[in-house]
Amino acid sequence: MAYEPRYTISPRLLSLVEAIAALRERIQGAAVELTWLPAMQKDTRTRNTHASTAIEGNPLTLEEVRAIEEGRDFFADPRSKREVVNYLAGLRYVEKHVSKKRIRHEDVFALHRILAEGVMDQGRAGRYRDIPVRVGAYVPPAPGEVSGLMFEFLDWWNHQSTSISPVISSAIVHYRFEAIHPFADGNGRVGRALALWELYRRGFDTHHIFSVDEFYWDDRPRYYSALESVRHEGDDLTSWLEYSAEGLRQTLDRVWLRVQSFSNLTKEKIVLRPKQERLLALLRDIGSMSPAEIWVALDISKQGAMDLIKPLVEAGLIEKVGGKKTGRYQLRKP
Repeated sequence: MAYEPRYTISPRLLSLVEAIAALRERIQGAAVELTWLPAMQKDTRTRNTHASTAIEGNPLTLEEVRAIEEGRDFFADPRSKREVVNYLAGLRYVEKHVSKKRIRHEDVFALHRILAEGVMDQGRAGRYRDIPVRVGAYVPPAPGEVSGLMFEFLDWWNHQSTSISPVISSAIVHYRFEAIHPFADGNGRVGRALALWELYRRGFDTHHIFSVDEFYWDDRPRYYSALESVRHEGDDLTSWLEYSAEGLRQTLDRVWLRVQSFSNLTKEKIVLRPKQERLLALLRDIGSMSPAEIWVALDISKQGAMDLIKPLVEAGLIEKVGGKKTGRYQLRKP
């Protein structure tokens, strides 16, 4: 049997896809200097790696993952480091093979070997499982069914998926791979990397600056609940597609902030930290905030707030208006 995903283009899904298209067009049309694209790509690779490995329980922080990406050494559990090194290598593999027109079993094996080598608790890297597995209350297909299901899935991905929006096809790739759960271990990381691969190969993220996995990491219980909802709804993917599209829209909102941080407002360029992104989003929505309002909203100390604010002011992203004691911060006007 051929794989045929079931879903409905609901009004909410259609609205999200339209919003995503508008955001993507704005980002693609932004004057991002080519000299700064590698820095943005490196930052995105780091964020995706941190989020995807953290979802699986890796304890390393974003800054520690960034240190590994930059070749800086520090004391940490060797396995945790290995998972991060593997995922960074896996993303580079995806980036290198972005122009592939056809994804084969061997490509999936190669990606799994990179991501899972040396960190698997069971099974063998680069081989479909020959043992039954369980994911919470969910029991994936029996080992003997895996190869056939993956054949049907890859056939759909290589042919039918090209006729639908990559916003939808990448979410289907993500879910279907997780449902089959073809490997004994490491399926979550591979599934998220494959979904990103679909966005890349369809030309949706031509600059490779979308770190979608941060959305899943921000609220892991909701991520797992969204995956489980498909099974509760008789394999109807509609709610999962809505959730994934919401994640992509929020991701593009973040990317737009990062694009602005790398824009040519000033010679000063910064890599935004998560709380700096939250602050920029608050200023965009509220208009202006006092220092006290900032440290309360971000749940940080007065000094911590100033440590976040100072680089943003120096980079020309925000500005202070008003007097010394009554001053407020707002987004810098073009």
